[in-house]
Amino acid sequence: MKTNQGVETGQSAEGTVSTLNTPLFPFKVGLFGIGLDTYWAQFDGLEARLKGYLQRVESRFRRPGVEVVNLGLVDSPEKALVAGHQFRQADIDLLFIYVTTYALSATVLPVVQRAKVPVIVLNLAPEPAINYEWFNQLNDRTRMTGEWLAYCSACPVPEMANVFRRAGIPFHQVTGMLENDPEGWQEIDEWIEAGRVAHVMAHNCLGLMGNYYSGMLDIYSDLTLQNATFGGHMKIVEVDELSALREAVSPEQVKERTAVFAETFDVQADCLPEELARAARTSVALDQLVATHGLGSLAYYHKGSGNPANEDTMSSVILGNSLLTARGIPVAGEYEVKNAQAMKIMDSFGVGGSFTEYYAMDFAADVVLMGHDGPGHIRIAEGKTKVRPLYVYHGKVGRGLSVEMSVKNGPVTLLSVVENGNGKISLLVAEGESVPGPILHIGNTNSRYRFSPGARNFVHTWNSHGPAHHCAVGVGHIASKLAKLGALLKVEVIRVC
Repeated sequence: MKTNQGVETGQSAEGTVSTLNTPLFPFKVGLFGIGLDTYWAQFDGLEARLKGYLQRVESRFRRPGVEVVNLGLVDSPEKALVAGHQFRQADIDLLFIYVTTYALSATVLPVVQRAKVPVIVLNLAPEPAINYEWFNQLNDRTRMTGEWLAYCSACPVPEMANVFRRAGIPFHQVTGMLENDPEGWQEIDEWIEAGRVAHVMAHNCLGLMGNYYSGMLDIYSDLTLQNATFGGHMKIVEVDELSALREAVSPEQVKERTAVFAETFDVQADCLPEELARAARTSVALDQLVATHGLGSLAYYHKGSGNPANEDTMSSVILGNSLLTARGIPVAGEYEVKNAQAMKIMDSFGVGGSFTEYYAMDFAADVVLMGHDGPGHIRIAEGKTKVRPLYVYHGKVGRGLSVEMSVKNGPVTLLSVVENGNGKISLLVAEGESVPGPILHIGNTNSRYRFSPGARNFVHTWNSHGPAHHCAVGVGHIASKLAKLGALLKVEVIRVC
Protein backbone atom coordinates (compact mmCIF):
# COMPACT_ATOMS: atom_id res chain seq x y z
CA MET A 1 0.00 0.00 0.00
CA LYS A 2 1.09 3.58 -0.53
CA THR A 3 0.13 6.59 1.50
CA ASN A 4 -0.98 9.77 -0.16
CA GLN A 5 2.63 10.90 0.12
CA GLY A 6 3.80 7.99 -1.99
CA VAL A 7 5.68 6.24 0.79
CA GLU A 8 5.44 2.50 0.94
CA THR A 9 3.68 1.18 3.99
CA GLY A 10 2.70 -2.28 5.08
CA GLN A 11 0.27 -4.31 7.10
CA SER A 12 1.29 -5.80 10.40
CA ALA A 13 0.45 -9.23 11.73
CA GLU A 14 -2.34 -7.62 13.76
CA GLY A 15 -3.88 -6.30 10.54
CA THR A 16 -3.37 -2.60 11.22
CA VAL A 17 -1.83 -0.19 8.79
CA SER A 18 0.35 2.49 10.26
CA THR A 19 2.65 5.02 8.70
CA LEU A 20 2.10 8.59 7.76
CA ASN A 21 -1.34 9.77 6.73
CA THR A 22 -2.97 6.50 5.70
CA PRO A 23 -6.21 6.39 3.70
CA LEU A 24 -7.85 4.62 6.65
CA PHE A 25 -7.38 7.66 8.87
CA PRO A 26 -6.99 10.79 6.73
CA PHE A 27 -6.05 14.12 8.26
CA LYS A 28 -9.21 16.18 8.63
CA VAL A 29 -9.62 19.87 9.30
CA GLY A 30 -12.94 21.09 10.69
CA LEU A 31 -14.18 24.54 9.65
CA PHE A 32 -17.25 26.57 10.51
CA GLY A 33 -18.22 30.21 10.46
CA ILE A 34 -20.15 31.98 13.18
CA GLY A 35 -22.91 34.55 12.91
CA LEU A 36 -26.17 35.53 14.57
CA ASP A 37 -29.44 34.28 13.10
CA THR A 38 -31.26 37.43 14.24
CA TYR A 39 -29.33 39.43 11.65
CA TRP A 40 -30.44 37.63 8.50
CA ALA A 41 -33.98 38.99 8.35
CA GLN A 42 -32.80 42.44 9.37
CA PHE A 43 -29.99 42.96 6.87
CA ASP A 44 -30.59 41.89 3.31
CA GLY A 45 -27.77 39.89 1.70
CA LEU A 46 -25.58 39.69 4.82
CA GLU A 47 -25.94 35.94 5.36
CA ALA A 48 -25.11 35.11 1.72
CA ARG A 49 -22.15 37.47 1.81
CA LEU A 50 -20.69 35.85 4.93
CA LYS A 51 -21.23 32.36 3.51
CA GLY A 52 -19.23 33.50 0.47
CA TYR A 53 -16.38 34.56 2.74
CA LEU A 54 -16.47 31.15 4.43
CA GLN A 55 -16.35 29.40 1.06
CA ARG A 56 -13.21 31.38 0.16
CA VAL A 57 -11.56 30.20 3.37
CA GLU A 58 -12.46 26.58 2.59
CA SER A 59 -10.98 26.87 -0.90
CA ARG A 60 -7.70 28.10 0.59
CA PHE A 61 -7.64 25.17 3.03
CA ARG A 62 -7.92 22.50 0.35
CA ARG A 63 -4.63 20.80 -0.60
CA PRO A 64 -3.27 17.27 -1.03
CA GLY A 65 -3.37 15.25 2.18
CA VAL A 66 -5.99 17.47 3.85
CA GLU A 67 -9.73 16.79 4.02
CA VAL A 68 -11.88 19.79 4.94
CA VAL A 69 -15.13 19.28 6.87
CA ASN A 70 -17.02 22.58 6.46
CA LEU A 71 -20.30 22.82 8.37
CA GLY A 72 -21.11 26.30 7.12
CA LEU A 73 -22.46 29.12 9.28
CA VAL A 74 -23.41 28.20 12.84
CA ASP A 75 -25.69 31.01 14.01
CA SER A 76 -27.56 29.68 17.07
CA PRO A 77 -26.83 27.64 20.22
CA GLU A 78 -29.06 24.85 18.87
CA LYS A 79 -27.04 24.59 15.67
CA ALA A 80 -23.85 24.71 17.73
CA LEU A 81 -24.79 21.57 19.62
CA VAL A 82 -25.53 19.74 16.37
CA ALA A 83 -22.26 20.93 14.82
CA GLY A 84 -20.29 19.68 17.81
CA HIS A 85 -21.70 16.19 17.34
CA GLN A 86 -21.09 16.32 13.59
CA PHE A 87 -17.45 17.31 13.99
CA ARG A 88 -16.90 14.57 16.54
CA GLN A 89 -18.51 12.00 14.26
CA ALA A 90 -16.34 13.23 11.37
CA ASP A 91 -13.19 12.50 13.44
CA ILE A 92 -11.55 15.86 12.75
CA ASP A 93 -8.01 16.58 13.95
CA LEU A 94 -8.09 20.38 14.06
CA LEU A 95 -10.92 22.92 14.29
CA PHE A 96 -10.91 26.37 12.70
CA ILE A 97 -13.54 28.91 13.74
CA TYR A 98 -13.97 31.67 11.16
CA VAL A 99 -15.41 34.74 12.86
CA THR A 100 -17.40 36.35 10.05
CA THR A 101 -19.33 38.88 12.20
CA TYR A 102 -20.56 39.32 15.73
CA ALA A 103 -21.86 36.07 17.21
CA LEU A 104 -22.79 34.83 20.65
CA SER A 105 -20.21 32.78 22.51
CA ALA A 106 -23.05 30.29 23.05
CA THR A 107 -22.81 29.49 19.34
CA VAL A 108 -19.16 28.48 19.79
CA LEU A 109 -18.65 26.79 23.15
CA PRO A 110 -20.86 23.71 22.52
CA VAL A 111 -19.02 23.01 19.26
CA VAL A 112 -15.59 23.15 20.84
CA GLN A 113 -16.59 21.20 23.93
CA ARG A 114 -17.96 18.34 21.86
CA ALA A 115 -15.27 18.29 19.16
CA LYS A 116 -12.43 18.04 21.71
CA VAL A 117 -9.63 18.97 19.30
CA PRO A 118 -7.23 21.94 19.15
CA VAL A 119 -8.94 25.20 18.19
CA ILE A 120 -7.73 28.08 15.99
CA VAL A 121 -9.82 31.25 15.83
CA LEU A 122 -9.65 33.07 12.48
CA ASN A 123 -10.23 36.80 12.87
CA LEU A 124 -10.03 37.75 9.18
CA ALA A 125 -11.36 41.05 7.91
CA PRO A 126 -12.79 40.90 4.36
CA GLU A 127 -10.69 43.91 3.24
CA PRO A 128 -7.87 46.07 4.66
CA ALA A 129 -10.33 48.81 5.69
CA ILE A 130 -13.89 50.04 5.31
CA ASN A 131 -14.33 52.64 2.59
CA TYR A 132 -15.41 55.29 5.06
CA GLU A 133 -16.37 57.97 2.53
CA TRP A 134 -18.54 55.58 0.51
CA PHE A 135 -19.98 54.07 3.69
CA ASN A 136 -21.03 57.39 5.19
CA GLN A 137 -22.75 58.46 1.98
CA LEU A 138 -25.13 55.46 1.96
CA ASN A 139 -27.82 57.52 3.76
CA ASP A 140 -29.54 54.34 4.92
CA ARG A 141 -28.73 53.45 8.49
CA THR A 142 -30.07 49.91 8.22
CA ARG A 143 -27.94 49.25 5.17
CA MET A 144 -24.99 50.93 6.88
CA THR A 145 -25.36 48.66 9.90
CA GLY A 146 -25.47 45.57 7.70
CA GLU A 147 -22.35 46.76 5.88
CA TRP A 148 -20.55 47.34 9.18
CA LEU A 149 -21.52 43.87 10.43
CA ALA A 150 -19.70 42.36 7.44
CA TYR A 151 -16.50 43.94 8.76
CA CYS A 152 -16.80 43.40 12.52
CA SER A 153 -15.10 40.01 12.81
CA ALA A 154 -12.87 41.32 15.60
CA CYS A 155 -15.88 42.19 17.78
CA PRO A 156 -16.76 38.81 19.39
CA VAL A 157 -13.20 37.44 19.71
CA PRO A 158 -12.68 38.81 23.26
CA GLU A 159 -16.01 37.28 24.30
CA MET A 160 -14.90 33.90 22.92
CA ALA A 161 -11.48 34.21 24.53
CA ASN A 162 -13.02 34.95 27.90
CA VAL A 163 -15.34 31.96 27.71
CA PHE A 164 -12.57 29.63 26.50
CA ARG A 165 -10.32 30.75 29.34
CA ARG A 166 -13.00 30.24 31.97
CA ALA A 167 -13.87 26.85 30.47
CA GLY A 168 -10.22 25.74 30.49
CA ILE A 169 -10.09 25.38 26.70
CA PRO A 170 -6.75 26.28 25.03
CA PHE A 171 -7.09 28.18 21.78
CA HIS A 172 -4.94 29.91 19.20
CA GLN A 173 -5.61 32.93 17.01
CA VAL A 174 -4.80 34.27 13.56
CA THR A 175 -5.60 37.95 13.07
CA GLY A 176 -5.44 39.36 9.57
CA MET A 177 -7.29 39.69 6.29
CA LEU A 178 -9.25 37.31 4.13
CA GLU A 179 -7.32 38.26 0.98
CA ASN A 180 -3.91 39.72 0.13
CA ASP A 181 -2.39 38.88 3.50
CA PRO A 182 0.68 36.64 3.04
CA GLU A 183 1.63 36.92 6.72
CA GLY A 184 -1.78 35.88 7.99
CA TRP A 185 -2.17 33.03 5.53
CA GLN A 186 1.33 31.78 6.27
CA GLU A 187 0.22 31.47 9.90
CA ILE A 188 -2.88 29.54 8.84
CA ASP A 189 -0.89 27.27 6.54
CA GLU A 190 1.59 26.55 9.32
CA TRP A 191 -1.24 25.58 11.70
CA ILE A 192 -2.59 23.19 9.08
CA GLU A 193 0.88 21.76 8.46
CA ALA A 194 1.58 21.38 12.17
CA GLY A 195 -1.76 19.63 12.59
CA ARG A 196 -0.93 17.26 9.75
CA VAL A 197 2.43 16.38 11.35
CA ALA A 198 0.75 15.80 14.71
CA HIS A 199 -1.62 13.46 12.86
CA VAL A 200 1.34 11.64 11.29
CA MET A 201 2.97 11.12 14.68
CA ALA A 202 -0.30 9.91 16.19
CA HIS A 203 -0.57 7.20 13.52
CA ASN A 204 3.10 6.28 13.21
CA CYS A 205 4.50 2.89 14.14
CA LEU A 206 8.07 3.16 15.43
CA GLY A 207 10.06 -0.06 15.25
CA LEU A 208 12.54 -0.84 18.02
CA MET A 209 15.18 -3.32 16.92
CA GLY A 210 17.98 -4.48 19.16
CA ASN A 211 18.96 -2.68 22.33
CA TYR A 212 20.61 0.44 23.71
CA TYR A 213 24.25 1.22 23.16
CA SER A 214 25.54 0.27 26.58
CA GLY A 215 26.53 3.22 28.76
CA MET A 216 24.95 6.08 26.77
CA LEU A 217 22.73 7.12 29.64
CA ASP A 218 21.37 10.18 27.83
CA ILE A 219 19.70 8.14 25.09
CA TYR A 220 17.67 5.88 27.37
CA SER A 221 14.02 6.82 26.83
CA ASP A 222 10.69 6.54 28.61
CA LEU A 223 8.70 4.79 25.89
CA THR A 224 5.38 5.30 27.64
CA LEU A 225 6.06 9.05 27.87
CA GLN A 226 6.86 9.12 24.15
CA ASN A 227 3.57 7.40 23.30
CA ALA A 228 1.62 9.59 25.70
CA THR A 229 3.09 12.75 24.15
CA PHE A 230 3.11 11.99 20.44
CA GLY A 231 0.67 9.11 20.15
CA GLY A 232 1.45 6.31 17.74
CA HIS A 233 2.63 2.82 18.52
CA MET A 234 6.00 1.21 19.21
CA LYS A 235 6.70 -2.30 18.07
CA ILE A 236 9.69 -4.34 19.19
CA VAL A 237 11.17 -6.32 16.32
CA GLU A 238 13.98 -8.81 16.45
CA VAL A 239 17.36 -8.68 14.76
CA ASP A 240 16.98 -12.45 14.31
CA GLU A 241 13.96 -11.81 12.09
CA LEU A 242 15.98 -9.45 9.89
CA SER A 243 18.78 -12.01 9.67
CA ALA A 244 16.29 -14.70 8.64
CA LEU A 245 14.83 -12.42 5.97
CA ARG A 246 18.33 -11.88 4.59
CA GLU A 247 18.77 -15.59 4.06
CA ALA A 248 15.70 -15.70 1.82
CA VAL A 249 16.79 -12.82 -0.46
CA SER A 250 17.41 -14.10 -3.99
CA PRO A 251 20.52 -13.40 -6.13
CA GLU A 252 18.28 -11.50 -8.54
CA GLN A 253 17.05 -9.23 -5.76
CA VAL A 254 20.64 -8.59 -4.71
CA LYS A 255 21.56 -7.69 -8.28
CA GLU A 256 18.59 -5.31 -8.59
CA ARG A 257 19.36 -3.58 -5.30
CA THR A 258 23.02 -3.22 -6.20
CA ALA A 259 21.91 -1.42 -9.34
CA VAL A 260 19.80 0.91 -7.18
CA PHE A 261 22.90 1.67 -5.11
CA ALA A 262 24.85 2.53 -8.23
CA GLU A 263 22.10 4.88 -9.40
CA THR A 264 21.42 6.50 -6.03
CA PHE A 265 24.89 6.83 -4.54
CA ASP A 266 28.34 7.87 -5.67
CA VAL A 267 29.90 4.48 -4.99
CA GLN A 268 33.66 4.87 -4.55
CA ALA A 269 36.07 2.68 -6.48
CA ASP A 270 37.42 0.96 -3.36
CA CYS A 271 34.02 -0.52 -2.45
CA LEU A 272 34.32 -4.26 -2.98
CA PRO A 273 31.58 -6.03 -4.99
CA GLU A 274 31.04 -8.53 -2.19
CA GLU A 275 30.46 -5.69 0.28
CA LEU A 276 27.93 -4.07 -2.05
CA ALA A 277 26.17 -7.41 -2.41
CA ARG A 278 26.13 -7.87 1.36
CA ALA A 279 24.59 -4.43 1.85
CA ALA A 280 22.09 -5.06 -0.95
CA ARG A 281 20.91 -8.29 0.65
CA THR A 282 20.35 -6.50 3.95
CA SER A 283 18.60 -3.59 2.24
CA VAL A 284 16.06 -5.89 0.61
CA ALA A 285 15.47 -7.63 3.95
CA LEU A 286 14.99 -4.28 5.69
CA ASP A 287 12.30 -3.31 3.20
CA GLN A 288 10.51 -6.58 3.91
CA LEU A 289 10.78 -6.06 7.67
CA VAL A 290 9.32 -2.56 7.39
CA ALA A 291 6.47 -3.75 5.17
CA THR A 292 5.65 -6.71 7.42
CA HIS A 293 5.32 -4.58 10.53
CA GLY A 294 4.00 -1.38 8.95
CA LEU A 295 6.86 0.69 10.33
CA GLY A 296 7.00 4.43 9.73
CA SER A 297 10.32 4.88 11.53
CA LEU A 298 12.95 2.72 13.20
CA ALA A 299 15.47 2.94 16.03
CA TYR A 300 18.12 0.24 16.08
CA TYR A 301 21.38 -0.96 17.56
CA HIS A 302 22.72 -4.45 18.10
CA LYS A 303 26.30 -5.54 18.53
CA GLY A 304 25.76 -8.92 16.96
CA SER A 305 28.91 -10.26 18.57
CA GLY A 306 28.83 -14.01 19.25
CA ASN A 307 26.31 -14.61 16.46
CA PRO A 308 27.91 -14.50 12.99
CA ALA A 309 24.56 -14.13 11.21
CA ASN A 310 23.50 -11.12 13.27
CA GLU A 311 26.94 -9.54 13.07
CA ASP A 312 26.82 -9.89 9.29
CA THR A 313 23.37 -8.30 9.28
CA MET A 314 24.07 -5.37 11.58
CA SER A 315 27.35 -4.44 9.93
CA SER A 316 25.65 -4.07 6.54
CA VAL A 317 22.57 -1.96 7.31
CA ILE A 318 23.78 1.56 6.56
CA LEU A 319 22.96 1.78 2.86
CA GLY A 320 19.56 0.15 3.27
CA ASN A 321 18.71 2.37 6.21
CA SER A 322 19.73 5.44 4.20
CA LEU A 323 17.32 4.39 1.43
CA LEU A 324 14.54 3.90 3.99
CA THR A 325 15.21 7.32 5.49
CA ALA A 326 15.01 8.90 2.04
CA ARG A 327 11.61 7.19 1.53
CA GLY A 328 10.09 8.83 4.59
CA ILE A 329 10.90 6.03 7.05
CA PRO A 330 13.66 7.64 9.13
CA VAL A 331 16.11 5.28 10.80
CA ALA A 332 18.00 6.32 13.93
CA GLY A 333 21.07 4.43 15.07
CA GLU A 334 22.26 3.69 18.60
CA TYR A 335 18.64 2.88 19.54
CA GLU A 336 17.99 6.59 19.97
CA VAL A 337 14.20 6.59 20.24
CA LYS A 338 13.97 10.32 21.00
CA ASN A 339 15.89 11.13 17.86
CA ALA A 340 13.84 8.73 15.75
CA GLN A 341 10.87 10.84 16.85
CA ALA A 342 12.68 14.08 16.00
CA MET A 343 13.66 12.73 12.59
CA LYS A 344 10.08 11.64 11.90
CA ILE A 345 8.78 15.09 12.80
CA MET A 346 11.27 16.82 10.53
CA ASP A 347 10.67 14.44 7.64
CA SER A 348 6.91 14.83 8.02
CA PHE A 349 7.35 18.57 7.59
CA GLY A 350 9.12 17.76 4.32
CA VAL A 351 12.55 19.07 5.33
CA GLY A 352 14.46 15.83 5.86
CA GLY A 353 15.74 15.05 9.32
CA SER A 354 19.20 13.52 9.35
CA PHE A 355 20.77 11.95 12.44
CA THR A 356 23.51 14.20 13.81
CA GLU A 357 25.69 15.16 16.79
CA TYR A 358 28.63 17.45 17.50
CA TYR A 359 31.76 16.42 15.63
CA ALA A 360 34.08 19.30 16.38
CA MET A 361 34.20 23.07 16.73
CA ASP A 362 35.98 25.28 14.25
CA PHE A 363 36.71 28.50 16.13
CA ALA A 364 38.68 29.89 13.20
CA ALA A 365 35.58 29.83 10.95
CA ASP A 366 33.11 30.19 13.85
CA VAL A 367 31.19 27.07 12.82
CA VAL A 368 30.18 23.81 14.45
CA LEU A 369 30.91 20.54 12.63
CA MET A 370 28.07 18.07 13.09
CA GLY A 371 27.36 14.63 11.68
CA HIS A 372 27.19 10.95 12.56
CA ASP A 373 28.18 7.50 11.44
CA GLY A 374 25.45 5.27 10.03
CA PRO A 375 22.55 6.20 7.75
CA GLY A 376 21.98 9.72 6.43
CA HIS A 377 19.01 11.48 4.87
CA ILE A 378 20.32 11.41 1.31
CA ARG A 379 17.45 13.54 -0.07
CA ILE A 380 18.87 16.58 1.72
CA ALA A 381 22.49 15.98 0.72
CA GLU A 382 24.70 18.53 -0.97
CA GLY A 383 25.43 16.63 -4.16
CA LYS A 384 25.42 12.88 -4.44
CA THR A 385 26.08 10.88 -1.29
CA LYS A 386 29.35 8.93 -1.38
CA VAL A 387 29.65 5.31 -0.32
CA ARG A 388 32.96 4.41 1.29
CA PRO A 389 34.27 1.19 2.83
CA LEU A 390 35.14 1.28 6.53
CA TYR A 391 37.48 -1.34 7.94
CA VAL A 392 36.33 -0.66 11.48
CA TYR A 393 33.11 0.88 12.82
CA HIS A 394 34.37 3.13 15.59
CA GLY A 395 32.96 1.87 18.87
CA LYS A 396 30.89 -0.80 17.11
CA VAL A 397 31.32 -4.38 15.98
CA GLY A 398 32.12 -5.22 12.37
CA ARG A 399 33.09 -3.41 9.18
CA GLY A 400 31.37 -2.59 5.93
CA LEU A 401 30.06 0.21 3.73
CA SER A 402 29.07 3.61 5.02
CA VAL A 403 27.75 6.88 3.60
CA GLU A 404 29.48 10.25 3.49
CA MET A 405 27.41 13.38 2.86
CA SER A 406 26.93 16.98 3.84
CA VAL A 407 23.54 18.64 4.25
CA LYS A 408 22.63 21.06 1.46
CA ASN A 409 24.14 24.49 1.88
CA GLY A 410 21.59 27.01 3.03
CA PRO A 411 19.16 27.44 5.93
CA VAL A 412 18.74 24.52 8.33
CA THR A 413 16.80 23.72 11.49
CA LEU A 414 17.93 21.49 14.34
CA LEU A 415 15.43 19.62 16.50
CA SER A 416 16.00 17.63 19.67
CA VAL A 417 13.23 15.77 21.50
CA VAL A 418 14.21 16.22 25.13
CA GLU A 419 13.05 14.19 28.12
CA ASN A 420 13.34 16.67 30.97
CA GLY A 421 13.46 14.39 33.97
CA ASN A 422 10.20 15.85 35.25
CA GLY A 423 7.95 13.48 33.35
CA LYS A 424 7.60 15.79 30.38
CA ILE A 425 8.99 16.23 26.89
CA SER A 426 10.15 19.46 25.30
CA LEU A 427 11.25 20.34 21.78
CA LEU A 428 14.61 22.10 21.54
CA VAL A 429 14.97 24.05 18.30
CA ALA A 430 17.66 26.10 16.56
CA GLU A 431 17.83 27.71 13.14
CA GLY A 432 21.17 28.08 11.41
CA GLU A 433 22.90 27.68 8.08
CA SER A 434 24.80 24.86 6.43
CA VAL A 435 27.88 26.46 4.93
CA PRO A 436 30.51 25.24 2.48
CA GLY A 437 33.99 24.34 3.60
CA PRO A 438 36.18 21.36 4.40
CA ILE A 439 34.61 18.32 6.05
CA LEU A 440 36.07 15.07 7.36
CA HIS A 441 36.33 12.37 4.67
CA ILE A 442 35.80 9.49 7.08
CA GLY A 443 32.75 7.84 5.57
CA ASN A 444 30.28 9.62 7.85
CA THR A 445 27.64 12.31 7.43
CA ASN A 446 29.17 15.64 8.45
CA SER A 447 28.47 19.31 7.75
CA ARG A 448 29.53 22.79 8.81
CA TYR A 449 26.85 24.87 10.56
CA ARG A 450 26.82 28.55 11.41
CA PHE A 451 24.47 29.97 14.05
CA SER A 452 23.59 33.60 14.70
CA PRO A 453 24.88 33.62 18.33
CA GLY A 454 28.25 32.25 17.13
CA ALA A 455 29.60 28.74 17.61
CA ARG A 456 30.69 29.23 21.21
CA ASN A 457 27.41 30.73 22.42
CA PHE A 458 25.27 28.33 20.42
CA VAL A 459 26.93 25.24 21.90
CA HIS A 460 26.82 26.71 25.40
CA THR A 461 23.11 27.61 25.20
CA TRP A 462 22.01 24.41 23.44
CA ASN A 463 23.76 22.27 26.04
CA SER A 464 22.26 24.25 28.92
CA HIS A 465 18.83 22.82 28.14
CA GLY A 466 20.02 19.24 28.72
CA PRO A 467 19.33 17.51 25.41
CA ALA A 468 20.74 14.12 24.51
CA HIS A 469 23.84 14.33 22.32
CA HIS A 470 21.87 13.44 19.17
CA CYS A 471 19.52 15.71 17.23
CA ALA A 472 17.85 15.85 13.81
CA VAL A 473 18.79 18.38 11.15
CA GLY A 474 16.54 19.43 8.27
CA VAL A 475 16.76 21.96 5.47
CA GLY A 476 14.98 25.31 5.70
CA HIS A 477 13.88 27.37 8.69
CA ILE A 478 10.80 25.85 10.31
CA ALA A 479 11.03 26.97 13.95
CA SER A 480 7.63 28.66 13.67
CA LYS A 481 6.06 25.41 12.47
CA LEU A 482 7.67 23.45 15.28
CA ALA A 483 6.35 26.01 17.76
CA LYS A 484 2.83 25.38 16.47
CA LEU A 485 3.32 21.61 16.64
CA GLY A 486 4.38 22.00 20.26
CA ALA A 487 1.29 24.09 20.97
CA LEU A 488 -0.98 21.42 19.47
CA LEU A 489 0.76 18.68 21.45
CA LYS A 490 0.92 20.82 24.63
CA VAL A 491 4.68 20.45 24.63
CA GLU A 492 7.13 23.19 25.58
CA VAL A 493 9.20 24.48 22.65
CA ILE A 494 12.55 26.08 23.46
CA ARG A 495 14.16 28.09 20.68
CA VAL A 496 17.88 28.70 20.98
CA CYS A 497 18.24 30.79 17.81
